[in-house]
Amino acid sequence: MGDTTEKGGTTEKSDAEWQTRLTPEQYRIARKKGTERAFTGQYWDTKTPGTYVCVCCGEPLFGSDTKFESGSGWPSFYQPMDKGAVKTADDSSFFMHRTEVLCAKCNAHLGHVFPDGPKPTGLRYCINSASLKLMPKDEKK
Repeated sequence: MGDTTEKGGTTEKSDAEWQTRLTPEQYRIARKKGTERAFTGQYWDTKTPGTYVCVCCGEPLFGSDTKFESGSGWPSFYQPMDKGAVKTADDSSFFMHRTEVLCAKCNAHLGHVFPDGPKPTGLRYCINSASLKLMPKDEKK
């Protein structure tokens, strides 16, 4: 398909292609920087062992071993699987300053990171379920 390009290790697709590959909710959140309501996402209380990958490109992002119950209503992790798996950007939307978390490979909006998480990092990656796909540990690819 002509609307996909690889650029410097990142995946780029046209808006039209993203809309055909994702559900409307996934597109709204991952590609248009939306958010799901607290306690409504598929993974906020999931305890299944495995790897959470980007719903857009399949890049491994977070391991279930770093997931914790934050009480926020979104899946929360204290660190990504690899430092290069995610990147951050300043987000000043909604009259507040936050740090946005993006997939480093395809720039999908994942959620936000806050400095109120548990040890060892003290970080809370607050991630939208719609931006993730869980690959259970016992599932074969």
